[in-house]
Amino acid sequence: MLNASQRRDFLEVMEDRYATSSTIITSQLDPKSWHPIIGDETIADAVRDRLVHNAHKVKLGGESLRKVRADLTKGQKPAK
Repeated sequence: MLNASQRRDFLEVMEDRYATSSTIITSQLDPKSWHPIIGDETIADAVRDRLVHNAHKVKLGGESLRKVRADLTKGQKPAK
């Protein structure tokens, strides 16, 4: 959970960038689940409003790259 200072900073960054700059956020959590992580419902709603209003969501799917890469290295001798 974010502390009070981190919440204010996060909201301030989102407010400064809103409608003026692009912002990329990556998360394994759906924005609907951010309330407990941000720790203040009002600030969480404000951040979500600024991010989601003109957002282009990209939902990734498929196999984990870590898993794919691990399968590629099976049976290979370690590098010396």
